[in-house]
Amino acid sequence: MEPENTSEGRLVKGLAVFAGIVAIFVIILLLGFRTVDAGEVAVVTRFGAVTGRILEPGAHFITPFVEGTKYINTKFLLYETMKESDLKQSKSNYKETQVDTNTKDGQRVDLFYTIRFSIDPKTATWVVQNFGSEQTLVDNIVRAESRSKARIIPSDFSAEDLYVGEGKQKVADALFKGLKDKFAENGIRLDTVLVRELGFTEQYVQAIESKQIAAVQVETEKNKAEQAKYQKEQRITQAEGQAQEQKLQRETISAELLQKMLIEKWDGHYPAYLILGQSGDFILPLPAK
Repeated sequence: MEPENTSEGRLVKGLAVFAGIVAIFVIILLLGFRTVDAGEVAVVTRFGAVTGRILEPGAHFITPFVEGTKYINTKFLLYETMKESDLKQSKSNYKETQVDTNTKDGQRVDLFYTIRFSIDPKTATWVVQNFGSEQTLVDNIVRAESRSKARIIPSDFSAEDLYVGEGKQKVADALFKGLKDKFAENGIRLDTVLVRELGFTEQYVQAIESKQIAAVQVETEKNKAEQAKYQKEQRITQAEGQAQEQKLQRETISAELLQKMLIEKWDGHYPAYLILGQSGDFILPLPAK
């Protein structure tokens, strides 16, 4: 008798079929199981079309073979411009070479800036529907818009305005203002714009520094002149005060005070000679006492 025709054979065959069904069921469950990590969301699609359902961080189940997911990073991301030599060692999420442009007075300037942003989880469905992925969103909006604005903004300022004072902050503020609404329209939260450096040509830097040194020297000489003028005025004021004091003393000295002063100065000896005549032609000795 064949083994499969026995009761034992039928049991083995049944168990194998059951095990196969369980295995298929488990595979289906695994195919439909999704985990979403903190700092991301998953957009559910059905046969490639966006359903509008968003999976928050945690464990979820979708319909296998029918539904799929596209993950969107909602953590803060960095886009930076830098020198080509720094690209490999940078830890930014997205990086590119600096933007070169010109100031209002025609000076070349390189912009090195950082943009800190994140994708709004609430707009993840719209982002997937219109851009498909985070990379495409960054390329089409963050990269394209920021580099375009960065080339335009310096033309509103002279090179000296950007080189001295708060030039970097002025450009950063203008860049933030120019990008905020555009980012929001495309589901991006703009957090910070930082202009790390405004790079000018070596010739211009030398010229502007020479000008600053000259200005400092002029200011120094001006301060010296002001100090000399003040000292002169102080001496004049002091002399005038002394003259006024002497005049006041002369006006207030009485005859009695003069006599008192003469007595205080007298050494106890009487005059030894008498001078006669207006011209002092005759001098007679006085008898000693």
